[in-house]
Amino acid sequence: MTIAFLGLGKMGSHMTRRLVESGHDVTVWNRTAASAAPLAAAGAGVAGSAAEAAQAGDAVMTMLFDDAAHEAVFFGEGGVLDAMRPGAVHVSLSTISVALSERLTAEHARRGQRFVAAPVFGRPSVAEEGRLWIVVAGAENDVAEIRPLLEPLSRGISVIGPEPRQAHALKLGGNFMISAMIHALGEAFVYAAAQGIAPETFLETVNSALFQSPFYAAYGKVMLHPPEQPGATIDLGAKDMRLLREAAASRNTRLSLADNLAEVFAKAREVGLAGEDWAVGQYRMAQRRSKLA
Repeated sequence: MTIAFLGLGKMGSHMTRRLVESGHDVTVWNRTAASAAPLAAAGAGVAGSAAEAAQAGDAVMTMLFDDAAHEAVFFGEGGVLDAMRPGAVHVSLSTISVALSERLTAEHARRGQRFVAAPVFGRPSVAEEGRLWIVVAGAENDVAEIRPLLEPLSRGISVIGPEPRQAHALKLGGNFMISAMIHALGEAFVYAAAQGIAPETFLETVNSALFQSPFYAAYGKVMLHPPEQPGATIDLGAKDMRLLREAAASRNTRLSLADNLAEVFAKAREVGLAGEDWAVGQYRMAQRRSKLA
């Protein structure tokens, strides 16, 4: 299959490189054209517009930032919906709203195109290593056809159902659990420090005794030793929390912890932490709240 890959940010650039290095025929597009230069040097084709890339693709893979970016690229000036040919498949790797996933499903069907949701779990460093976990939903034959495109990017693939919306809903639920884990770790570290216990010692002991979770270990390390460059940001976490609460509300469901975490994200943005690493920013908010108590 020829691939059009739209979106070359922190995640998309690594994912595209892995596809190219795996021998796939890839044409890329990014709103900031300079981001395509390293991939062109690696062997990817470069399109002048999103529509130009989509016209040539049997599969159009997207790793765009948010709903607004998808709206512009597919329904607005990008013109990708009209550019995709009948029978082509859109593989959405991004974290988007359930509502937009449903809209894309309907619009692609109306044009005789196919749609598979395949949002990913993992930070940019994990994408660079090809060790993302990918959550997939769509028609069985379509999922089977695009699986070879996902394998170079991942350490595992979970197929969860026939409706693309299900994969995007699951991804939002997973990100909610990450935020809840970070929130718990942050307050536990504040508690430990107040008791004269080094947070690193607390984390090592509790994770060994209770969880044995590489995620607790990895996120705890990020929180206690902030990276020079953030992976996901507080802004991204706030966006995903909003989408989760909207999806829950659409099914007459309320999540009280999600409501509380949304307040934490709002306050973090208010005090200037919007661009801070997601885990680090939540930890700083836990420290800040402890001082105000």
